[in-house]
Amino acid sequence: MAKSGILGSSIAKKYWMSLTGLFLISFLIVHLLGNLQLLDLSVEGQEKFNAYAKFMTTFPLIKIVSYLLYFSILFHAVDGIYLAMQNRKARPERYRSWKPNRNSIWASRNMGLLGTIILVFIVLHMSQFWYVMHWGEIGTDSQGNKNLAAVVIKTYQDGSAGMIMVLLYVLSMAAIAFHLWHGFASAFQTFGLNHKRYTPAIKKLGYAFSVIVPLLYAIIPVFILMAKN
Repeated sequence: MAKSGILGSSIAKKYWMSLTGLFLISFLIVHLLGNLQLLDLSVEGQEKFNAYAKFMTTFPLIKIVSYLLYFSILFHAVDGIYLAMQNRKARPERYRSWKPNRNSIWASRNMGLLGTIILVFIVLHMSQFWYVMHWGEIGTDSQGNKNLAAVVIKTYQDGSAGMIMVLLYVLSMAAIAFHLWHGFASAFQTFGLNHKRYTPAIKKLGYAFSVIVPLLYAIIPVFILMAKN
């Protein structure tokens, strides 16, 4: 029996994907602004980051938004994989004349793969920091805030394990960059914002965002690792 209703249609799923994608794009900006404080590894800089972490995990409105974020991440990843499977089933045979490199970019053809890599990264990232911040036994700084900065620094400066974590982080940011390269403009297009007057501007903004934001994220663990020496 075929699925019916809005939630059962592939068009509605694409709208939900785009909506959650735009929400996650806004989260990337806010989260980056807080994380960039780790480029200052002085005592004062670490305390500022710890104050930011406390605010993000205790302010009521932020907590409500965070739960919406967790749902969005899960929905965006799971539904993205499902849509990729649907698209593959809709094209079961590979025609001789079909040349994917001419019809679409690599990122658009592999959004499911990129989404899976990003989901694995998020689970690992949250288990290392978000879980520890909420329920881990970590010390406090001179201001009485949980010293999450010390946890982050130890993670990326912990010998060979730290180098591996930095490498995984950088590779995950590369996956996010490819994901955004296609997804940013695609989200606006889904909502009909593809008029010829502003589509070029949206695409340029998307390309800039997909490079600059993941690059800034990747710089942070690399900087922390190099600061060890």
